Amino acid sequence: MAITLILPALNEVEGMRAVVPRIDRGLFARILYVDGGSTDGSVEYAREQGLEVIVQSGRGLPNALDEAFALVTTELVVTFSPDGNCIPELLPALCRMLEAGDHDLIVVSRYLQGARSLDDDIMTGFGNWLFTRLANLLFGARCTDLLGMFRGYRSEAIRTMNLHRLPLENQFRRDYWRLNSWELAGSLRAARLRLRYAEIPGDEPARVGGDRKMSVIRNGFATVGSILLDFLLFWPTTRRNG
Repeated sequence: MAITLILPALNEVEGMRAVVPRIDRGLFARILYVDGGSTDGSVEYAREQGLEVIVQSGRGLPNALDEAFALVTTELVVTFSPDGNCIPELLPALCRMLEAGDHDLIVVSRYLQGARSLDDDIMTGFGNWLFTRLANLLFGARCTDLLGMFRGYRSEAIRTMNLHRLPLENQFRRDYWRLNSWELAGSLRAARLRLRYAEIPGDEPARVGGDRKMSVIRNGFATVGSILLDFLLFWPTTRRNG
């Protein structure tokens, strides 16, 4: 099964120089680099490396993934952060699991036994723990990592979960882009739809250069809001069994 790798970034040229050469390109039919308006040479470096470059027209990571997925024609998709937080050497194992066809969503978890995050501080670590516990309680999920970007999807599962069209669901999502996290909605909706979900352990190294784009307070409120939105409003009429 062919796989598309999506690399979203904004001003991460240092991380890209450290990470991109370590990606096994033979694993992927396409590699899409999605740029959010970099001014540090990220776009130029991506083109030097022969990556397909998309300059996104909207704002934020969810929009970057939406615009990239609109170009995806493969059955499988991997999302990967090129800022140093994701380990390229874990890509072969993730791709093998996807290609086996037994899972709709596979998360490389920073918190599964045997893995750790070197990028967390006290606040982000506690927030991830708290949000994951809340989601598991409300949705009957068994997630350990609700928000990590390093994931593999079946394209059909993305469509089933409506991840690529979240802003169209209601006015809240249209007005506030932080409510449209693929990672969060994917974890919640995979549980509610009973999709085939799995996690594998994977360390999260510290980022390489660049600045963290996430506002801890804003993203924290958005995470709680997104959990409540899906708990109250996302009740699909069709569910998968098995």
